[in-house]
Amino acid sequence: MSSQDILKNASTLASYNVLLQVMFRVLTFLLNAFTLRFVSKELIGVVNVRLTLLYSTLVFLSREAFRRACLSGESGTNHSWRQVINLLWLTVPLGVLWATLLVAVWLWLLEIPDSQTVPYYGPAVVFFALSGVQELLAEPLWVLAQAHMFVHLKVVAESLAMIAKCSVTVVLVVFAREWGLYIFSAAHLVYTGFLVLCYAVYFIRFLGSKEAARKRFPLHCVGDLLPHRAVGEPLVDWTLAHLTWSFFKQSFLKQILTEGERYVMTFLNVLSFGDQGVYDIVNNLGSMVARFIFLPIEESFYIFFAKVLERGCDIRRQRQEEVAIAAEVLECLLKLVLVIGLIITVFGYAYSHLALDIYGGSLLSSGAGPSLLRWYSCYVLLLAVNGVTECFVFAAMSQKEVDKYNLVMLALSVSFLFLSYMLTWWAGSVGFILANCLNMGLRILHSLLYIQHYFQFSQWRPLRGLLPSPLLLLTLTVSAVVTAISEVILCCDSGWWPRLAHIGVGALCLLGVLVAVLLTETQLIQFVKTQLLPQYRRKHA
Repeated sequence: MSSQDILKNASTLASYNVLLQVMFRVLTFLLNAFTLRFVSKELIGVVNVRLTLLYSTLVFLSREAFRRACLSGESGTNHSWRQVINLLWLTVPLGVLWATLLVAVWLWLLEIPDSQTVPYYGPAVVFFALSGVQELLAEPLWVLAQAHMFVHLKVVAESLAMIAKCSVTVVLVVFAREWGLYIFSAAHLVYTGFLVLCYAVYFIRFLGSKEAARKRFPLHCVGDLLPHRAVGEPLVDWTLAHLTWSFFKQSFLKQILTEGERYVMTFLNVLSFGDQGVYDIVNNLGSMVARFIFLPIEESFYIFFAKVLERGCDIRRQRQEEVAIAAEVLECLLKLVLVIGLIITVFGYAYSHLALDIYGGSLLSSGAGPSLLRWYSCYVLLLAVNGVTECFVFAAMSQKEVDKYNLVMLALSVSFLFLSYMLTWWAGSVGFILANCLNMGLRILHSLLYIQHYFQFSQWRPLRGLLPSPLLLLTLTVSAVVTAISEVILCCDSGWWPRLAHIGVGALCLLGVLVAVLLTETQLIQFVKTQLLPQYRRKHA
């Protein structure tokens, strides 16, 4: 497959992933707004922080390293897919091991919530761990689908699973509120069960079909999806296994950085369960754009960079036309996420209070809620840049460089935990976001230095994507001042008409920013039209 085909497929995957994440975030957004009116904030805190942390830790540590290694440029090319499948099935016993350890910690070492306020905590811990192990059963199928760009499969599977989860949650919250944590445990089991079922049904129908033969799919029957030794080759490829081990050490540290505030809240008890619930709701609201736009782009274009670039190979010894495409794509991606991040930062400051007041009333808009969302708007900008720079760096690094970066991640993890603890005592829940900003800035600095060194002996300078046009910067600055003044005058205690006027001011300022983008960022507009928007994408057989 040529680099242009890989780029188009990666762009297709990114587009579908963005739409999928938009739907997920909207459903979660509406579900949280609904459940806020039926359950206590303490119960929401336990579910969204304590139990979700258990699930995310289990699945991340069990599969992330396998995903990155098996989707690297060599897998499926210099390695047998039979060996890749065997390696991926190791995620299941690894998940069982992590589930056992984490359930023991969550039940016997952590503070147990009050059974009157948050009933059925013990069974919920077991069920959330079980849902994580259940999801790992689909891991070999997920990697096969990603590697062969089965973009529709992921959209359908995760859409059905999310709809089923939301339906179960709504029905049980309304008609069986006394079930407590059983409600969310059942919903999560349904979600992971639907994921496994959808992937299994698809591949059972696909393998051996005419479509599979036409696409020259490397597996031919359902039995090929199960682990077994092929004649004349080892059970797994040990080079790929060693790369997996390197990524595993890195993923352990990355998980601490990604979920660091939840670990601090869970293990150090710096916030009550109710405060954790409010913080998590605000955090989810602030991270909506980051999760449904930036994360899918990072995941999809990691596959593109990993397939186009040769891992650990000097840029001068690679095919120059493919390096040129990678550099151009990196520059456009950096410009895209920078523009989106700056818009969120500018308008997030003036509209945080209004957004929280509409969404959750005084429960969220009073106290630290608006300050949390304003700081998170700044953090989104750093998240945006870091996602793209790290997806390129991880695709280009050699195994030795990955191991070396593990030491950097270790230092960042330790500093993050320390900063989170200290800043939380000083600034309350805002301290979590401040600590995240500092650590994200250091990660960005490391990635920028690597990219600069990577392209230093070439004609390409993709980091120019981090330099927006002067007209765009001027428009953003004026918008920030105008909307801030509008908030002071019009929002948010004078009724709905002043609020609508405040929204109108923001809409006009946003229109001005978009016009500035259209006039000055022509290369970015062309990239978005041809690579990210489905209506401008050519269909392939």
